[in-house]
Amino acid sequence: MVKPVSPSRRGARRASQRQLRVGEMLRHALVEILARDVVRDPDLEGKSVTISEVDVSPDMRVATIYCSSLGGGDDDTVVPALNRARAFLRGQLGRAINLKFTPTLHFRLDHSFAAAHEMDALLHSPRVARDLSAAEKRDSPGGEIPQPGEAPAREAGHGKAR
Repeated sequence: MVKPVSPSRRGARRASQRQLRVGEMLRHALVEILARDVVRDPDLEGKSVTISEVDVSPDMRVATIYCSSLGGGDDDTVVPALNRARAFLRGQLGRAINLKFTPTLHFRLDHSFAAAHEMDALLHSPRVARDLSAAEKRDSPGGEIPQPGEAPAREAGHGKAR
């Protein structure tokens, strides 16, 4: 039987099914705790936090939480504020979940949203659009680019005979 490939950020190391399940349970519990706005920190007040993934160590004692602020503008203040409040959040988490040990929490900035935004900007850049239009022109019959909603022109002798 093949072990499931972890979508986690561990690289080549694979997470067990239990690690994935516990990480998802912790993520849901943390989202509920942060939605209640019980953390009294001025850097977190009125800010929405996105928790994208929770990696749990094999012994279930340490959880690394990848998060960012909604919109990404306040990441430099939100992540340190969550790390300051991690003892309080761990206590709240211990009441919300049913595990033998409540894991120690480590908050890390999630760079995947910024990377996705950069990739999107790159794909919509004029340089890439120029390369794509040149490829379409080269691949279309007759060298013309068909207009949207219009069927490409067929060359003589390349169709069904009626």
